[in-house]
Amino acid sequence: MPTTTSVHTSRFTDFDISLFKSGKHFKLYEKLGSHLMEVDGVKGVYFAVWAPSAKYVSVIGDFNHWNKDEHPLFPRWDQSGIWEGFIPDVKKGTVYKYMVEAQDGRHLEKGDPYAFSWELPPKTASIVWELDYKWKDKKWLKARKEKAGEAQPFSVYEVHIGSWKKLGNEGNRSLSYKELAKELVPYVKNLGFTHIEFMPVMEHPFYGSWGYQTTGYFAPSSRYGTPEEFMALIDAFHKAEIGVILDWVPSHFPEDAHGLADFDGTHLYDHADPRKGFHPDWKSCIFNYGRNEVRSFLISNALFWLDLYHADGLRVDAVASMLYLDYSREEGEWIPNEYGGRENLEAVAFLKEFNEMVYSTFPDAITIAEESTSWPGVSRPTYAGGLGFGQKWMMGWMHDSLEYFKKEPIYRRHHQNDITFSLVYAFTENFMLPLSHDEVVHGKGALIDRMPGDEWQRFANLRLLYGEMFMHPGSQLLFMGGEFGQTSEWSHERGLEWWLMEFRFHKGMQNWIKDLNEFYTAQPALYEKQFSSEGFQWIDYSDETNSVIVFLRKGTGATKPVLVVCNFTPVVRENYKIGVPAAGEWKEVLNSDNTKYGGSNVLNDKAVKTSKINWQGQEHAIFATLAPLSIMVFEQKK
Repeated sequence: MPTTTSVHTSRFTDFDISLFKSGKHFKLYEKLGSHLMEVDGVKGVYFAVWAPSAKYVSVIGDFNHWNKDEHPLFPRWDQSGIWEGFIPDVKKGTVYKYMVEAQDGRHLEKGDPYAFSWELPPKTASIVWELDYKWKDKKWLKARKEKAGEAQPFSVYEVHIGSWKKLGNEGNRSLSYKELAKELVPYVKNLGFTHIEFMPVMEHPFYGSWGYQTTGYFAPSSRYGTPEEFMALIDAFHKAEIGVILDWVPSHFPEDAHGLADFDGTHLYDHADPRKGFHPDWKSCIFNYGRNEVRSFLISNALFWLDLYHADGLRVDAVASMLYLDYSREEGEWIPNEYGGRENLEAVAFLKEFNEMVYSTFPDAITIAEESTSWPGVSRPTYAGGLGFGQKWMMGWMHDSLEYFKKEPIYRRHHQNDITFSLVYAFTENFMLPLSHDEVVHGKGALIDRMPGDEWQRFANLRLLYGEMFMHPGSQLLFMGGEFGQTSEWSHERGLEWWLMEFRFHKGMQNWIKDLNEFYTAQPALYEKQFSSEGFQWIDYSDETNSVIVFLRKGTGATKPVLVVCNFTPVVRENYKIGVPAAGEWKEVLNSDNTKYGGSNVLNDKAVKTSKINWQGQEHAIFATLAPLSIMVFEQKK
């Protein structure tokens, strides 16, 4: 137990304060929060918190019986709004909160916005913690740096940590970070994904929010283990040569009493006017991007995960809600910007600065925007007028594809545009094609249930959808469970339906995803120009009668193209004439109708020779058999 009261000491220099007040301090996690240190030979903890409107701030916890009077903090003299102090004898693992007295006399018990660890929910206190982990991923980081800027395959497996697998014999508990390192890492490696994306792992009070209502921005959730154990999980992925993307939520925060809302008795982190500061859909607070200290908080947080946790990138949630002042609001419920427009200029400036700081500090990392509108240049450099993200989710492709695939094949001839329209705008951004958690919740059902027909046709349709996604220009993301055709809508309360792997169609689906990943990562034609129109060429998109499309994917230089043929009906089409760019023999190298995937095994076993026929704008043609409800890929034989 601390034997003396607080001592006024500081970790801030005048330069730190200047940067903080101007919104340019991006390593605040080294200054604010709680930090073990030694003062005059005495070990203890330095505490610092930003609460400019507070009348009084103290540290409370088990160590002082939660007494607000024993360990006060001291306001700095520089008008920064920072309260700080050193408390002797406090140790790592100490549970604490800040007691903030507002100007109106209210006593607010707040968790530490910069805490590295938090109590296990539903408890809400912060924990004094010093991050202590010896990383073993030097080889990974070196390779990541060397490959920065190069065209690379990018295939993502999206995971909700709490529900990937549950242990029914242990009260339906989730796996720990340690257990995931042993089970999830080899699983993802075996499937061949290049990256894993974790839905928000940052501490959140309500498990049912899936992490999107964050309170502990600098701490991985204690539900699954310690901060170091989460670091070890990332390290294990890196050892397996798998990148780690973290879902990040700078768009809003919850109103929980221990969180950022009403932090010092004022709207410190958000806007006081609910027309700008309150999100009507999520019943949460919207960050005030025009406030310098808030920008420092958020950008420091982004860099924190890339710096101390070696994350390989950040997927930024709900970007559209940040960009538009009228997002999900009716007339009269929002305030126009200074020019009378609906664009949130402060959020735009924040996103640009966020991306500039990420890429200037970690040029080998990536940022990905979940942005669902036609905002121009989301994934274009800021110097060219863009927002500066590395990639953007292609929501249009997702909506159109699912709309197309839910139709009975006999009607698809009337909707060919649904499956081809994405190529009209495919190269306006660096697109990632997502089949994410959002598509299998809120009554939408499992992806397999959106497919028409009997069991065989439903699985064939889903294999075809996945194949079209992997062959389409761009990178791709698949939510957990989709890789084996989960039959139930995803629920955070249940683990995935692993028992389905006993059945042929589900095992075949998993084999298909594995082989798609293997083919995609080994075939430069699929990723060298995945964000460029030079990497794609239509052979035929107009055969609406047969619901067939044919296209080429192309790489750079000597990379040979691959020919992709999709048959969206259950009809076998023999001697189907296809235009090809070069004479010789074309060999089928991938076919979703293979029996190993659960198909009917209508294959082109032998290479097909070209004929000197002008067809579909090409000087040569092949005659191939199109398997039912399938995607086939051909390569020119050497």
